[in-house]
Amino acid sequence: MKCPHCGHEMPDGYLLCDKCGEEIQIVPDFEPEIENSITETLSTLVSQQEETDEAETADGESETVIGAGKRSRKPQVILSLAILFLAAIISYALYAYHIHTADYQINKAMSYAEKGAYSEAIACLEAAYADYPEEARILFLEADYYYLQQMDNYALLALMKIIDTDTAPRYAEEDVEEAYGKIVTIYANQKEFGLINDLLRACNNERIVSMFQSYLAMEPEFSYVEGSYAEVIPLKLSSNTAGTIYYTMDGSKPDKNSSIYTSPLFLETGEYTISAFFVNDYGIESDIVTKTYVINLAVPNAPEVELYSGEYTEATMIAVETAEGCKTFYTTDESEPTADSVPYTGPIPMPLGKTLFKFVNISSEGIASEVTTRTFTLRLRGAIPTQTAVTNLVNKLVETGYLDNVTGENPRQTGVLSYQFSSVLKVGEEDYYTINEYYDDGTGLLSRTDKVFLVQAYTGAAAQLGYDDAGAFMAVML
Repeated sequence: MKCPHCGHEMPDGYLLCDKCGEEIQIVPDFEPEIENSITETLSTLVSQQEETDEAETADGESETVIGAGKRSRKPQVILSLAILFLAAIISYALYAYHIHTADYQINKAMSYAEKGAYSEAIACLEAAYADYPEEARILFLEADYYYLQQMDNYALLALMKIIDTDTAPRYAEEDVEEAYGKIVTIYANQKEFGLINDLLRACNNERIVSMFQSYLAMEPEFSYVEGSYAEVIPLKLSSNTAGTIYYTMDGSKPDKNSSIYTSPLFLETGEYTISAFFVNDYGIESDIVTKTYVINLAVPNAPEVELYSGEYTEATMIAVETAEGCKTFYTTDESEPTADSVPYTGPIPMPLGKTLFKFVNISSEGIASEVTTRTFTLRLRGAIPTQTAVTNLVNKLVETGYLDNVTGENPRQTGVLSYQFSSVLKVGEEDYYTINEYYDDGTGLLSRTDKVFLVQAYTGAAAQLGYDDAGAFMAVML
């Protein structure tokens, strides 16, 4: 195609000459029906004029008569010519209107596209859009034709016109949603997930944002507003979709090597500056959000243990005074006690040998006191070994018929019973070993029964633990 202004050879479909800059006017082809109608009208006009001329010259009458005839027919001819000329103008006007309608241009574009002439099709659509900018279907078709030519950037430009906040109000909401869907699809195919994130962050339509929120990386949300608190707070961090939250608690800038949030952060007494950011499944990172919390709580007093650390030679109970509004927990394996450790519910029999106890008070707000430690060594001079005590008990139970044999079989159950030393207990004025009973149903799993037996630490006499009317320990001899 040549520019009609300067003659420069131009690619098909261009609307501006890239040499002289003049606009190229595309003159559409005539529709056959309308062209035939105009042709027939003009032909009729010519035929009537010829008939008039023949009538004027063929008549053999006198000039007087002929002159009179000419004068009588002349107004009729002029009127006919005027009517025919007006009809031709109206026909052309209707034709001109028709070729500039959106449907005409769209149908013509689709016809070009069916033949693979996408440049001509797009030229038709651009001409239609200039006259009908409110027709979203024009832009959708243009984007599709660019996309079919793998010209994604031009397709995006067409779709962006639909979602442009300056023009979007003139398009139906469903058209805007469809445009967002096509844009997201193109970006996703290009792996441009960051551009999708930017696109959605700039969108003020919550419905559209929610439709594609899996591509969005919003800042993590904190379950508590920053400020001062007089209680322990379980701070939760959440994200808008699937992904990973990274955080720090000392005010430093978090990165992908920082701690990963998996469960609530329990903030106790002190000041905390929590910084966090979110990374979605497409690798898009949110901005970092930082909040500061000050927790002002009274720390409970440490547990008070009545006994001092040292060596003991007789059965002794370890009693602890618990602080008001607190629960006491302890360990005997040298680990630090927490709310998950063994709870203190009453005096504890001192174990044989050397044992390190650690006690802690934890308030209802979850604040832990300082840890109280005690080291006790219990040695019963002259006492029988604990294993001998267990053997004495089993023999006594066989003797009384409670067990069938020393392997623990018994007449009441199909499984076997076994016995394990537990602690040393003062019953009255005597020291006893406490021995617990366990049941094995054949699976190898031991379950403790409700029976506790006693063996006198020095004589080996077997008994069962009981209680008198006042609730004090007593030995019921076997």
